[in-house]
Amino acid sequence: MEQWWLLIVGALLAGPVWIALSYWSAGRVWRSAKRMSKRARGREHLAELGQLAGGLAHEIKNPLSTINVNLKLLSEDLQRYEDDEHRRWAHRLQSVQAEADRLKDILNDFLRFAGKVELQLENVNLCRLIGELTDFFAPQTEAAKILMRAYLPDEPIHCSLDANLIKQAFLNLMINATQAMSAGGELFIKASTNRNEAIVEVTDTGDGIGPDELGRIFEVYYSTKHHGTGLGLPTTKRIFREHHGDIRVQSELGKGTRFIITLPLAGEQENK
Repeated sequence: MEQWWLLIVGALLAGPVWIALSYWSAGRVWRSAKRMSKRARGREHLAELGQLAGGLAHEIKNPLSTINVNLKLLSEDLQRYEDDEHRRWAHRLQSVQAEADRLKDILNDFLRFAGKVELQLENVNLCRLIGELTDFFAPQTEAAKILMRAYLPDEPIHCSLDANLIKQAFLNLMINATQAMSAGGELFIKASTNRNEAIVEVTDTGDGIGPDELGRIFEVYYSTKHHGTGLGLPTTKRIFREHHGDIRVQSELGKGTRFIITLPLAGEQENK
């Protein structure tokens, strides 16, 4: 008989507990759903803003191209005259043309960064790709009195890549490295593998990056260059991320900078 009473008392006590637990659980589900809905609306709003910004950039780019063409034609017309007044006009026109060209570069960089990335993947020998890129870039390093060295293994490193985009990303890093060595220096490019990843290191002996700037170099529109758009490195990072890879940086003032890129080996990307 006592057991029955215990069961009845236990049931009576458990009822409010289960009601409370159910209410608490339902509240959590409702709050979670509300947060998810809010995030979804936020993503939709950001997508709309991205489309709006991309459309606006295209609308600006078209008349800007016309302006650039007419500025060049006008500059050619002014060069026919040799008097001082026309030279002053030509000099002012060159300044306007330089700013128009810079605006065009900013728009192009923005469209590359904000545009949808559709990868054309193929099985690529990363060593061969880097070798072709260093051969292409060699005249630039020679002109800047920079010694470029590539350390590539004899065995191929196969990755599933969009070759054109990856070349663009590495070329951005090589151009940045060259600009960081205005008085000449050395540029090292090394490729290796570690387990399921390909590792590429791009190292220069330039001025280096200060600690305050180092944490911001991948921020959109942050640039330490006078005429930099602040989209080169963010675009580079996005390309590697789209390939399920990553990029990190090490730097020391007066000693140089090293970018370390990781990319999944062929067959590993599908598992990510």
